[in-house]
Amino acid sequence: MTSVYDSERLAASYAFDRPPVHQQILKSVQLKRPVGRALDVGCGAGVSTAALAPLAEYVIGLEPVPAMLVHRRSVAPSARFVIGAAEGLPFAAASFDLVAAAGSLNYTELSSALAEVARVLTPDGVFLLYDFSQGRYSLAGDALAAWFKSFEQRFPSPPGWRPLAVQELALAGTGLRLLDHTDVEIPVPMTLGDYLRYVLGQVNVDGAIARGDVSAEQARDWCHRTLAEVFRNGEVTVVFPGYLATLAPTGGG
Repeated sequence: MTSVYDSERLAASYAFDRPPVHQQILKSVQLKRPVGRALDVGCGAGVSTAALAPLAEYVIGLEPVPAMLVHRRSVAPSARFVIGAAEGLPFAAASFDLVAAAGSLNYTELSSALAEVARVLTPDGVFLLYDFSQGRYSLAGDALAAWFKSFEQRFPSPPGWRPLAVQELALAGTGLRLLDHTDVEIPVPMTLGDYLRYVLGQVNVDGAIARGDVSAEQARDWCHRTLAEVFRNGEVTVVFPGYLATLAPTGGG
């Protein structure tokens, strides 16, 4: 079955047109010192992998869709990348001091993926499970939220993604325990050009283009025309709400 992420357009957009939300969320992670080895599960274009660099000496990104990794050397030149699935991590037990997953487990068979994370973690290892929503509202009022509603009507989202409520996870039998859960809001100042590149790189827009429902030029023209009023006063601070959960092996310290 073809993945919605098997796309040159998405790979380029995820690599170069996304706001720096991963880095901002991971800034809050408290470690005594950088760990030895870290794994980024479902790394996409590698932006989340690059964000792990301050936390680990050696970072590996794992991604099931090869097309997403075409820009990996530009995005995270010091990392190594492997093709593979979260439900069957191609690594030995206790291989990593840190594992991270940014919104990727929503597409997996969750209990198997969590058990695999627990298997590859060292006994004192840490699992950072985090995600953030689309930038659909701003600090300037309701204009962006209203626009985003029309955007989703114009470009419906494809199936496949499932919500993940971390605090309600059935962790029994996975080998993991929840240590902490924090909701976050990341404010990002964005120009019209910044935001236009960001929304044109969304999965729903790429899907519409791939199906032939709209051309890339038509999608851009519609977004540019309808966003002009939202950004009429210049830069807008877009808010990306999310969470950061810290988990650990059940037998760890």
